[in-house]
Amino acid sequence: MEFNLAQIFEGIAASIPDRECIVWRDRRLTYRQVNERTRRLANYLLSRGLGVHAERDQLAGWESGQDHVALYMYNGNEYLEGMLGTYKARLAPFNVNYRYVEEELVYLLRDSGARAIIYHASLAPTLEKIRGEVPDLEVLIQVADESGNALLEGAVDYEKALAAASPECPAVEWSPDDLYILYTGGTTGMPKGVLWRQADIFVAALGGQVIPHSGQEFESLEAVVERAELGGANLRVMPVAPFMHGAAHWSAFHTFNAGGTVVCPNEVRRLDAADIWRTVEREKVQGMLIVGDAFAVPLLEAYEAGSHDASCLMFLITGGAILNEGLKRRFVEAIPHLAIIDAIGSSETGNQGQHLSSSSAGVSTGTFTAAEGNVVISEDMTRILDPGSEEMGWLARTGRVPLGYLGDRDKTERTFPVVEGRRCAVPGDRARMRADRTIELYGRDSVTINSGGEKIFAEEVEHAIKQHPGVYDAVVVGRPSDRWGQEVVAIVKLRESERATEQDLLAECAKHLARYKLPKAFVFKDEILRSPSGKPDYRWAKAQVQ
Repeated sequence: MEFNLAQIFEGIAASIPDRECIVWRDRRLTYRQVNERTRRLANYLLSRGLGVHAERDQLAGWESGQDHVALYMYNGNEYLEGMLGTYKARLAPFNVNYRYVEEELVYLLRDSGARAIIYHASLAPTLEKIRGEVPDLEVLIQVADESGNALLEGAVDYEKALAAASPECPAVEWSPDDLYILYTGGTTGMPKGVLWRQADIFVAALGGQVIPHSGQEFESLEAVVERAELGGANLRVMPVAPFMHGAAHWSAFHTFNAGGTVVCPNEVRRLDAADIWRTVEREKVQGMLIVGDAFAVPLLEAYEAGSHDASCLMFLITGGAILNEGLKRRFVEAIPHLAIIDAIGSSETGNQGQHLSSSSAGVSTGTFTAAEGNVVISEDMTRILDPGSEEMGWLARTGRVPLGYLGDRDKTERTFPVVEGRRCAVPGDRARMRADRTIELYGRDSVTINSGGEKIFAEEVEHAIKQHPGVYDAVVVGRPSDRWGQEVVAIVKLRESERATEQDLLAECAKHLARYKLPKAFVFKDEILRSPSGKPDYRWAKAQVQ
């Protein structure tokens, strides 16, 4: 059986109406309340003439027949309500990076063809400057915040829009074919909108498997609801990363679909590590979602410096970026009962596998247990490699994969090839699969450095540099070289009051890497630019080393 995300939430809310659904600051919203609020949002959007213009069977994989709604917000209940409410209206919401400058925002709103936008009042000045360049943007819904900014001309206040709309279930017929859209981060190229059927993303990333990573799907909505009713009463999860990042709202929807409670830290515009630990303690958070080292370092430093109680915290998931081995070890030493889960995947694949580190299982990084349906295909994309093959190929997902990239037929056909009769999603990660189906992950090909004929994976060098105790953060890129074609250059931020020379860092790298992979140069910076999700901005990094 296939499902629509609005249908799932409605079913779960009917079963556990009084269980807390979203907790943020002084807001404690039950499933009944969120269900009503998202119905009201759906009905308001429908009243403004938004809807479906063509059903899925009339469209190519890179085409959409639904109106699109931009979510230009920080974390909070309105972001998740925005997603659910638009799904209930059979519209397709998509994520907008709140750090975008005007030119980037114009590109995204034009590329998406957005007809509506829900945005925080503090972001209104940027939106106002570019409105004339996006004439298709007709419906503006402004969420009040601490900025106190007045409504833009023609905009409606979020709470007033909800109050004026009907609380009844929208008069539309939800379909498993309705779209889920996730825009890529654009750290290596221009952002692209990945189009998924809701039925597919539910299974691939949002908790739609009876046993995680097994491939076993639910046979009925009643079975999904029963799991939520019986298993989610004490599940409280805090996605620390911004909801505009796929891993964060995947974590939130996974929690909803399991009947749990999504908790937000008080401070959502920057990473306030002390506030996060206070929220964990106050709300008895069981699980936390972060994005790699950029989140882990300040969290560890705050925990080690303070007197925080993390006895309730059972698992820490890092998605979107791998957590290096040294930081994992520090976490397990600080919180001995903690299980750390590295989750691999991408906008184009959903969850592909995981790696568990704990005091009992040991601590390591770089290998993952493959989820069902994941394979490695040959470099020329003509063969699916047998587990145990020595060939390095492309990590790929088969089965429930996206339809394509919005408006881009060529990139759709390149990224989703048919291999041995199976349609694959191949986002660009290089990998091998061992005989026991363990994935050895090497890195994203788009940031691979070709030096002297050898391929060097940036992430591998970054992890090696970060083993040095004086390093706070590091990003590795290639730059042109007359001798090597490309040479490896590391951008490094040192810890405060720490000193490390280039020779010190080279010596550390030499413990972990072959000589040809060692950086040819280091650039020391006071700050390293990353996206709000914690991912390296490789375009920025390349500009620093040219």
